[in-house]
Amino acid sequence: MKERQIQTEFSKVIDRPGVYELKLAKGSSLPYSSVADHQIESLWDVWSGKGFFYKIGDNPVFAGMNTRFHAKKPFDCFYLKSYPAYVGICYYKPRQKRSVLCINIQIFSHSRESDTRKSLTEERAKEIAEFEINL
Repeated sequence: MKERQIQTEFSKVIDRPGVYELKLAKGSSLPYSSVADHQIESLWDVWSGKGFFYKIGDNPVFAGMNTRFHAKKPFDCFYLKSYPAYVGICYYKPRQKRSVLCINIQIFSHSRESDTRKSLTEERAKEIAEFEINL
């Protein structure tokens, strides 16, 4: 199981507006360091009144292509402000149903700063998750 597989499954069932940083934990805990500082900052920017602007790149259809043909993109850019922002964690167990625990960025950041552990256990994630999405 790879994180991109979780992203694909998540994209098919998500029905809640917001921005998500999805992570895959293959054990009973996820290191807080697996959510990079720049990802946390971007989630905070969307959630807060500061806002976040992103220009979608004009990527070629295949990596390394030297041609004028590009993959279709939905639009050029977006700006999000005061929008829900979450860290979504899938604690993967082979041959079991998968779900993503969605934790508000404010709660995730507080947990990261105040936790005596260096990782977020599945039990704790279930306690602080705002909602869960079954895949």
